[in-house]
Amino acid sequence: MVALNAGITQELKIDLATSSIRELNAELHAPTARRYEVHNPRGAEAIAVGLRDEIDVEIHGPAGYYCAGMNMHADIVVHGNVGTGVAENMMSGSVRVRGDASQSAGATAHGGLLVIEGSASMRCGISMKGVDIVVGGNVGPMSAFMAQAGRLVVCGDAGEGLGDSIYEARLYVRGSVASLGSDCVEKQMRDEHVAELTELLAAAGMDHDVSQFRRFGSARRLYHFAAHNSAAY
Repeated sequence: MVALNAGITQELKIDLATSSIRELNAELHAPTARRYEVHNPRGAEAIAVGLRDEIDVEIHGPAGYYCAGMNMHADIVVHGNVGTGVAENMMSGSVRVRGDASQSAGATAHGGLLVIEGSASMRCGISMKGVDIVVGGNVGPMSAFMAQAGRLVVCGDAGEGLGDSIYEARLYVRGSVASLGSDCVEKQMRDEHVAELTELLAAAGMDHDVSQFRRFGSARRLYHFAAHNSAAY
């Protein structure tokens, strides 16, 4: 991470009606301000990708594919909907979407916090590797597919195939689940899970009764090759 010097500007506004995405990302990669306001994104792709500094970025309007991908340290807020792959491969920091997200939100993300205040489409949290994802609404089919580590909280309903081929990620769902994927099962909510969920909801700024949530995780039946099932592989 590049250290920000003491004489840095406090706030900078960038208008994408007059500046390019390349110019915006170049500025955010070598920041001269602590806080940024991005206006007129108009659904552009790859906004605020690969950030490595402790800066605040507010995007006023909808963003396209891969917004805030590979984020590290930055806190990013999108005041609108986002396209495919928001916060993909995020390492740390936070990304908040004040709207809905398209498919593959938080895909392969290793850390940090992704909050989607609306709903997320299919494959939310696919192959997540340590990120925390909190969704205020619903998630689509195959969410948390091959989720390896981290926590996914769904305050609404979950679509078909939730947690298919899941490893050690933990899933919490407040609403209904259309169906569970292969090797995903409902698990007991113990005191440590209630505490964990309470902390995640507080971090996301969502006020729900934790007693309304159910927990899901791996049955651990797919961890090892089974010779007697070799014909099925």
